[in-house]
Amino acid sequence: MTHSTHARITGTGSFAPPRRMTNADLESLVDTTDQWIRERTGIRERRIADGSISCSDMAAAAARNAMEMAHCAPEDVDLLVDATVTADFPLPSNGCLVQEKLGLVNAVAFDVVAACTGFIAGLAIARGFIETGMYRKVVVIGSERLSSLTNWGDRTTCVLFGDAAGAVVLEPSDNGSGILSTFMKSDGRMAEWLQVRVGGTRHPHTRDFAWDGSDKIAMRGTDVFKVAVKEMGNACLKVIEQAGVKPEDVSWVVPHQANMRIIEALAKRLGVAPGKVIINVDRYGNTSSASVPLALDEANRAGRINPGDLVLMTAFGGGLIWGAALARW
Repeated sequence: MTHSTHARITGTGSFAPPRRMTNADLESLVDTTDQWIRERTGIRERRIADGSISCSDMAAAAARNAMEMAHCAPEDVDLLVDATVTADFPLPSNGCLVQEKLGLVNAVAFDVVAACTGFIAGLAIARGFIETGMYRKVVVIGSERLSSLTNWGDRTTCVLFGDAAGAVVLEPSDNGSGILSTFMKSDGRMAEWLQVRVGGTRHPHTRDFAWDGSDKIAMRGTDVFKVAVKEMGNACLKVIEQAGVKPEDVSWVVPHQANMRIIEALAKRLGVAPGKVIINVDRYGNTSSASVPLALDEANRAGRINPGDLVLMTAFGGGLIWGAALARW
């Protein structure tokens, strides 16, 4: 391997469960309206997995689609990274469950827990391993069953989240294509702004647990919004600078699909035309670590991304943690 080797995305894939939950459906659960949700988030519907579909099931389906596009045989994969906060079990890792489902007999598999930034973290890990020559075929997945952590009685959060998975296959490339730069940062001082408080070892479920929603996602939305726009913008500018290109050179921005207001504010901060931003939050809602690879796969399969395009990916999530990656297609 030479220093010029990059980790190139050779396949993309995604999966979303078939059940659609519309804003009208939510009107029967909480005090909200379709208009209120659309005006504040841009979301019209989201996908919800039924009891027969686990997080690892979705992850495996997305990865299988990516591997088929990349013409990648299961035995050729030597690393699998699954980003998720909604694993099937506390132990073992979701990555190992997906490895078994896909028959990746020669791979090592593990999870990354970085909330909505998990897929970006997975890309950064894969990039490092491929550039050093340790691994040659890597599958990176973002998979979430956020409906399991959603408080369906909290109208400020239950309108936001959905279930899905997205994945990519990465391989070495020496022709200038591939991931050019990555950047990540976190600030644990804001950990309480977006968290699930009960269910871990600090505050485990007890026999007399009140089931008051404290084991579901809670968010200080206004505070998170302000930091998300600022820090995703900073991360994007950082990877653009590291790659030695200019913001106007970017062909596509694939942001975390948190809500339309954040996406629009980010595009404005970067000076990117709305037509260059990949958006599907209206149909899937916020799918956490799955949102970037899901949107990337849809754009790729629709023929919107062409060889040579500069694709900027960015995300922000609980931790708080944020990051970006810039790739030449």
